Amino acid sequence: MDHFPIFLSTKGQRIVLSGGGDAALAKLRLLMKSQAKISVYAPEPVPELVQWADAGRLTLHTRALQLGDVLCAKLFYAADEDAIEDARTAAIARAEGALVNIVDNLHDSAFITPAIVDRDPVTIAIGTEGAAPVLARAIKADLEERLPTTLGTLARIGKGFRKVADALPFGRPRRDFWRDYYFNAGPRAVANGEAAVGETLDTLLADHLTRAARPGHVAFVGGGPGDPELLTLKARRALDEADVVIYDRLISPEILELARREALMIDVGKEGFGPSTAQETINDLLVEHAQSGAQVVRLKSGDATVFGRLDEEIDAVDAHNIGWHIVPGITSASAAVATIGQSLTKRGRNASVRFLTGHDMKGFADHDWANLARPGEVAAIYMGKKSARFIQGRLIMHGADRTTPVTVIENASRPEQRILETTLDRLPTDLADAEMNGPAMTFYGLAPRAAALASTEILQEEMA
Repeated sequence: MDHFPIFLSTKGQRIVLSGGGDAALAKLRLLMKSQAKISVYAPEPVPELVQWADAGRLTLHTRALQLGDVLCAKLFYAADEDAIEDARTAAIARAEGALVNIVDNLHDSAFITPAIVDRDPVTIAIGTEGAAPVLARAIKADLEERLPTTLGTLARIGKGFRKVADALPFGRPRRDFWRDYYFNAGPRAVANGEAAVGETLDTLLADHLTRAARPGHVAFVGGGPGDPELLTLKARRALDEADVVIYDRLISPEILELARREALMIDVGKEGFGPSTAQETINDLLVEHAQSGAQVVRLKSGDATVFGRLDEEIDAVDAHNIGWHIVPGITSASAAVATIGQSLTKRGRNASVRFLTGHDMKGFADHDWANLARPGEVAAIYMGKKSARFIQGRLIMHGADRTTPVTVIENASRPEQRILETTLDRLPTDLADAEMNGPAMTFYGLAPRAAALASTEILQEEMA
């Protein structure tokens, strides 16, 4: 992030602009929505600029910018559409202490002006670091269609009610009140005018003041394989409402970004064959925060019900009569098999698929390897890198064909995804040569489709 987004207070502040053509008009249409004192310097201003000055919306000086003209200004825009003149006025502005923006010159600008969706006092700023203005405008157009024009009215009335709403306890009770207002009661009332919205706020506050505190609750949420676009809508809602998020090591940073910024984030990273947070510690954290009244999200990689020790955690919260529910996620096997263009089952090949975990070596030893070694069988093996030689030995010992295809997908669904195509005979050797360090899914009995493999390689080249 080269440009840190902030909202600058402009009420009563000076903003100076040099320029009197189309570039100046484009900036001024946005700046005039603020409460700043705007001064414009333009030897030959276009008629529209003169009209704005006559209407008292800005102060127009029909001359070139000079030393002293930018003193005490917060922002300066160089919009003369002439590189030499823009450089001259920008140098004056910098010397006199203003932040400088030169139109269409990202390199020499101290700040950029984003595309803005205006539902005053709700303002949404969209920036692309100057890389893709067309994309920013497209996003703006999409948001303009989605956000009702009454949103600003609701926010303005709600802003005036904030001190009254402080009668509610800080934290979740207030958030629940405002959520109820903005997403339920408010939109219904605004159709009948502002007076109806005010009455609704009074009624809503009286209701929330008499409500019992919401009890603590645990949501066991499947975070999917890592791609935030594969997160379910229900999972996103749970993250948005969470007071505490207790997450695993494999949860991607992009998914963690979806949690509320005020939420307490607790990393309980578990690493196969490596450092781990004790399961008892995780259980204690769930109970501790839920008993304090928090809405807790236990965020697990993939699907919470697949090799996630979910039952142990449910038993822990059940023992303390804490409410809970499960939000399914896309398991890594589903994401990984999709990247190689295959399905886990196929008519005439295999009517069932085995899900194994290479982390449980004792479980491996007890597995029915004889049946898995038969032609056409398919297995999805989680965390199987370190046990690759054990898998190979057991299968070959029970008669498996050494040329049986094996595919290993590292970081499935993520930008750094890699695919290793090999055979049972070469699995340990090829895996060692590949030096895979990320989480990997191993498919016994499946090879990538050529088209899927080619498209994955093209996508990775484009991202590189």
